[in-house]
Amino acid sequence: MVYITEDMVRRRAEHNECEIFSLEEVSLHQQDIERIEHIDRWCRDLRILYLQNNLIPRIENLGRLKKLEYLNLALNNIEVIENLEGCESLQKLDLTVNFVGRLSSVESLKHNVHLRELFLVGNPCTEFEGYRQYVVASLPQLKCLDGTEISRSERIRALQGLEEVRRGVRQREQEYLRRRAAEKEEAQRKAAAEEERGDKEGKPGFDGRWYTDINNTVPGSMENKENQEVEENMDSDEERQEREFWHTPCSFTPESRLEAHRHLEEKRKAKEKQREKKPKPPRTLITADGRVMNVNEPKLDFCLTEDDENNRIVLDLAVYRHMDTSLIDIDVQPTYARVSVKGKIFQIVLPAEVKPDSSTAQRSQTTGHLVLTMPRAEGEIKVTKTIPRPPRACQNRRSSPPEDNKRKNTVPERLEVDPSKHTAVDLANIVSRQSAKEGPLETSRVSPTTHSSCSEGFVDDPDVPPLI
Repeated sequence: MVYITEDMVRRRAEHNECEIFSLEEVSLHQQDIERIEHIDRWCRDLRILYLQNNLIPRIENLGRLKKLEYLNLALNNIEVIENLEGCESLQKLDLTVNFVGRLSSVESLKHNVHLRELFLVGNPCTEFEGYRQYVVASLPQLKCLDGTEISRSERIRALQGLEEVRRGVRQREQEYLRRRAAEKEEAQRKAAAEEERGDKEGKPGFDGRWYTDINNTVPGSMENKENQEVEENMDSDEERQEREFWHTPCSFTPESRLEAHRHLEEKRKAKEKQREKKPKPPRTLITADGRVMNVNEPKLDFCLTEDDENNRIVLDLAVYRHMDTSLIDIDVQPTYARVSVKGKIFQIVLPAEVKPDSSTAQRSQTTGHLVLTMPRAEGEIKVTKTIPRPPRACQNRRSSPPEDNKRKNTVPERLEVDPSKHTAVDLANIVSRQSAKEGPLETSRVSPTTHSSCSEGFVDDPDVPPLI
């Protein structure tokens, strides 16, 4: 059951700086309100009150609103017109599509001398014979009924046969009240049956197990397979019950309308509970191996272009036009750009490396588009893998000159120090200078050194590969 709270009224007083005591208009429609309360004490200066499309069964707690001019109670469960004598300034009353069956309750509006418009379309009383004539004759101050203006001749004719029409209206009211009593009894019986069925569903089944045992079985076991069949049967039963609920014909009464609302509310809560049990997995932005993913959660149109003349990359993102810029968060990285729009991620991989520090973001005041300008990086460091050639322990003395030349062309030259001549590396004499007056230093080729001698009895076999 939804109650009218101070916070509810205050949230609808934004145009009045959240002050409710001086409010002149309040809209509380489509809030599933089931009772009118507190408004006559909190908003004494109220002139317009919207309460349509709720579940209000009775008009009450409005007598202190002396300045109220327009009251909208359409699409509710009201059966009697009452408790409006205190609304001295009431000019328009809308009771469209309610359950007003006591047409004689219209006479309570005689005290509202300023009442000019009344709407009763969609109420059971409008089906009574002589309905319009009775209302026109009972309310002489009324100017318009159900959107149709009341002429002077119509009022005169209504007053001429008022007694006969009144007797017919009272007879129809008695029939309607008897029918309503039967409908209320049927609704009570149905509610008791539903409650009894709910109690039975909470008891163990024919096998003595509770329904919660379905979730406490071992996967793959025979018992689990049986429970899966039970779950499927439960789902089919729920679908069948849902289909029966909406396709079973019933009379349009306050009880049936309230029952439909309760049913929809239970389905909504069940869906929310199921959604809470199965949280949505977070979207992967960057994989475990470091690969950046393209993501467009807000489903925005975009255009990514490469400006070669200015050496930059431009991203045009079609952000919602009337959305506040404070709800946008931008993160530019060398290889990708990420934009958060109201918590939803837009991420795109860039075709080239950019400078995040030099990037700019601008938003159009006319279209709302977000434009990211990202200059390209001037140079990219590329890492290449080289496989070094293992050194040879001993050179082959008998190798042919062509083979030596080929080896020199393929193997990079390296400097080696003979430990027998120097105890340390002489850095000053690594590069030789031909003359002190010559130009820049000229590097001399130094061939790899070899051992001057080998051990006694050494035989150089050309087929043996060098030592590593």
